[in-house]
Amino acid sequence: MENHKPVHISDAEFDTAILKSEKPAVVDFWAAWCGPCRMIAPFVEELANEYGEKAVVAKMDTDANPNVPTRYGIMGIPTLIFFKDGKEVDRIVGVPRQPKEALRAKLEALLTAPVAAR
Repeated sequence: MENHKPVHISDAEFDTAILKSEKPAVVDFWAAWCGPCRMIAPFVEELANEYGEKAVVAKMDTDANPNVPTRYGIMGIPTLIFFKDGKEVDRIVGVPRQPKEALRAKLEALLTAPVAAR
């Protein structure tokens, strides 16, 4: 099995990498100085490794890329936003009680949900 890592994306790459993706996507909005972001990072890495074939798992540094976080009204980090068919379908703000299970459950729901009519 190939080892997948989260894709680091910028404001400029966001629309193409996430909104136009054929696969469901989850974006971890984070910053280097954020303690809770470092707590959740290993779980995002695991998610990328497990679901890299079926979903886009991305990270966006909010300090280096302020436009997309502003567009999505992100007020606190870490914030993870789940996208399907170019639309936000769910989000987690902060570190959930059981991060691995919470992230996996939301991503599984995206993968098993019927595709929206275009």
